Amino acid sequence: MQVHLFRPLTLRGVTFPNRIVVSPMCQYSSPEGVAQTWHLVHLGSRAVGGAGLVFTEAAAVSTEGRISPEDLGIWNEAQAEALRPIVAFIRSQGSVAGIQLAHAGRKASTWSPFSGKHGEVPVAQGGWEAVGPTGEPFSDHYPKPRELSKDDLNRIEADFVAAAHRAHSIGFQVAEVHAAHGYLLHEFLSPLSNTRDDEFGGSVENRMRFPLQVVKAVRAAWPAELPLFVRISATDWVEGGWSDEDSVTLARHLKALGVDVVDCSSGGNVPKAEIPTGPGYQVPLAARVRREAGVATAAVGLITRAEQAEQILTDGSSDLVFLARELLRDPYWPRRAAVELGAEVAWPPQYERAAPAKK
Repeated sequence: MQVHLFRPLTLRGVTFPNRIVVSPMCQYSSPEGVAQTWHLVHLGSRAVGGAGLVFTEAAAVSTEGRISPEDLGIWNEAQAEALRPIVAFIRSQGSVAGIQLAHAGRKASTWSPFSGKHGEVPVAQGGWEAVGPTGEPFSDHYPKPRELSKDDLNRIEADFVAAAHRAHSIGFQVAEVHAAHGYLLHEFLSPLSNTRDDEFGGSVENRMRFPLQVVKAVRAAWPAELPLFVRISATDWVEGGWSDEDSVTLARHLKALGVDVVDCSSGGNVPKAEIPTGPGYQVPLAARVRREAGVATAAVGLITRAEQAEQILTDGSSDLVFLARELLRDPYWPRRAAVELGAEVAWPPQYERAAPAKK
């Protein structure tokens, strides 16, 4: 029996050794946006553990695009050079190296979870001006953003393009544009956060305009032989908000622009959404987008068991599975999953003495 979870996948000029992906997970450990030895060990151990694709956490494309003062960045050369050896190590283990390009929008300039504080970081304590589609804050505890002008939008688009060029120059093989979780591009998509009355607001076509412009520009900057992913929040989980039907429409546009995978997460745009969490609760979203938009998708959200991940792939719900917390608990989850499912995988020579005996 063929194990789908460990079947290689080729997108453009990149072959993933399996369908297991390390989901982008903020570490809040990058002074001045610069990756540290923590990131080498954190990301490198997941590559040693056998994940087919290892994503960095969200990498801010500008200083204003950070969530917290400790966010990873890729808006300058020092940040890129700090990532170079990490990328090289991931690839040396047979994994594919990916980077998520992000702008926090109105959810910027907030304290990291490690600080013991919540909400807005005052400018006097290292904070900065947040920006968004309008001047409406995410919540009472978040900064009031400045409404973005058309010139601002052009600048942000250029920031994404420059970040993509830097990422390619240091060896990343996959780029993902972050358009989920209530950050800037999602803020433009959702009518709950975008009440503009110009060509970037109003109808769903107008609300998609800026995110699609960014994706189009990044696709043009990213080499044709390398895959481009886009992470979306496939629903706001709020009546009158962004819906899975809207996501199908968006995914069709993304496919037409040359996006290779739509990574289907959800929520994050309003503070009090009622989200029906449970094992694989977002998988139906990925399945609908894949089925109706005809584009490859990734499923994410409380995927913890090998059989569960295998079933998601075998029933055609998605083409890849993203794991987050489960890979924090067990960096070697892919190797354990291979044993449980009866798949044979290569082990690093340093660890071969611990590899299960071949049947």
